[in-house]
Amino acid sequence: MEHVPQGEPGISGFLCWLTERIAYHGGRPVVPGTPIAECGLDSVAMLSLFGDVEEKCGSLIGPEDMWACPTVRDLAHRLVVCGTPAVRGRRIRVAFVFGGQGGQHPGMAGGLYRDSATYRACLGRFDEMLRPCLGRSVVESALGRGPDTEDTALSQSALFAVGCALAQTLLDAGVRPVAVLGHGMGELAAAAVAGAVPFADAARLVVLRGASVQRLPEGGGMLAVCVGPYEAAEAAACEPGVSIGAVNAARATVLSGTLDGLGRVRDRLARDGVLSRFLPVRYAFHSPLMEPVVPELRAAAEQFGGAVPRLPYYSAVYGRQSAEPLGAAYWAQHITSPVRFADAVREMLHRHAPTHVVEIGPRPVLTPFVRRIGGPEGPRCLPVCQGPQSDAVDLAGVLSELDAGPLAESTVRW
Repeated sequence: MEHVPQGEPGISGFLCWLTERIAYHGGRPVVPGTPIAECGLDSVAMLSLFGDVEEKCGSLIGPEDMWACPTVRDLAHRLVVCGTPAVRGRRIRVAFVFGGQGGQHPGMAGGLYRDSATYRACLGRFDEMLRPCLGRSVVESALGRGPDTEDTALSQSALFAVGCALAQTLLDAGVRPVAVLGHGMGELAAAAVAGAVPFADAARLVVLRGASVQRLPEGGGMLAVCVGPYEAAEAAACEPGVSIGAVNAARATVLSGTLDGLGRVRDRLARDGVLSRFLPVRYAFHSPLMEPVVPELRAAAEQFGGAVPRLPYYSAVYGRQSAEPLGAAYWAQHITSPVRFADAVREMLHRHAPTHVVEIGPRPVLTPFVRRIGGPEGPRCLPVCQGPQSDAVDLAGVLSELDAGPLAESTVRW
């Protein structure tokens, strides 16, 4: 992470960088004197710009403060005024946030698999757990360029294996999370890391969950909308097959339900100028349409029971920390309940005050939401894997930021 440079040459260079990033996210040419309101930035683009600024300079101001600046030059000036070197010597407190369905893509963590022997070995171990239940190698599914990432049963197993392998890679390097949280299907990986469910049992449940969902009739989906949960619920009120599937942050809600119903809600919101997009899933996860899966899922989960998490575990079903055993009743409720991600993140940041939140998954999906919730005084947010091209050098950068790995400056871990 860089800091906003001081002095005229540094300010000039920073202004050029900021102008270029605003033009990129707004999709139009801008100059330092362009009003922020005329830069073509909607709420999604501003959130992406906020992520760029945090990545370069740290948490200085929030997205709402960026909107308040009259021009590009004024925004650059405010960032320079607010920019101060990060406090060194503080103890690093890391929280893991596990991504869920929707983060899949061809070649997941392919660069790490190629370059990192540690990650390759970790993925191999989880592949061995999944192979007897799945009937094939999950490595092929994760790295393949074929249609496997569109297959729910295979993609969920691959996502679970990649997430667990990435987390284990960090753990092997000495990173010790102070709390864990999972989004949707990512809760199974989070529960395994927290010691509430053995990895092998979680792997079997993932395969069964994916296979059971795969047998449901298609025609469901999920729609991300740039409004809060109350506005989203109002827009979907006349669609009995549509409900809230996830609340990720302020003005970041996901609706889940039938494709026809979601399409009508999307048209209704578009007439009011509200942006929305369909997520790359083929079923209405976290909605009552998952009810047919519940009996089989509950019966499978009853075979391993479930224990109390050994690490602070933040449940996206409850939207708070949970110290209860994560047994069959929890996983049955989990698949039909909305994901209360925003509530869980807020409580985790308040109660455990992590200095860093690491997104565990094949590409960053949740990081912008955590940044938005944390605000300018929040933790440093970074993904462990940026996508298929992330390699061992990128991983070393993450470990260095977390003061872990062979070049760690401190052996103190919280």
